Amino acid sequence: MKITSLIITLTTATALVALAQEGTVEEVKHGAKKAGQTVKNGLETAGEKTKETAETVGEKTKETAKTVGRKTKETAQAVGQKTKETAKTVHRKSKRALNKVKAETSGQQSTNQAPNTPSPTDR
Repeated sequence: MKITSLIITLTTATALVALAQEGTVEEVKHGAKKAGQTVKNGLETAGEKTKETAETVGEKTKETAKTVGRKTKETAQAVGQKTKETAKTVHRKSKRALNKVKAETSGQQSTNQAPNTPSPTDR
């Protein structure tokens, strides 16, 4: 009877060890599956956030480009207007100066003319 008890005890112990190992393997599989799902969810969230950020950056870049274009156009128009005004002013002042020089030159020619009568030294 001692041998039978010993065999039953050993068989029972072996069965318990086998069951314990099988339960542990199932727990590891379940834990790995949960961890994999968590990583997958994290990657999906990161992908969505990256996409949203890229869209926001794209919109802001587009807005900035429009603003820069508008400001550049306004500046170019202002510079063009100032250049046009400056050209008109320079033209007007040049014309005045030319007329003044012409008037002075005409006045000097009329006063510097030689008399019609010959001088005594010319004879």
